[in-house]
Amino acid sequence: MSLLNSPEAWIAIGVSVMFIVAGLVMHRVFVKILKNGSQEPPQND
Repeated sequence: MSLLNSPEAWIAIGVSVMFIVAGLVMHRVFVKILKNGSQEPPQND
């Protein structure tokens, strides 16, 4: 009985990969924002 034959395992793998990719993207965005600083003044409505 292989674990990779069950659809639940693939769903769990897919969700895990999505979280890892989302974390990497957010990390890159935050690092870019922090390195550049806030060049525009904050706009308060």
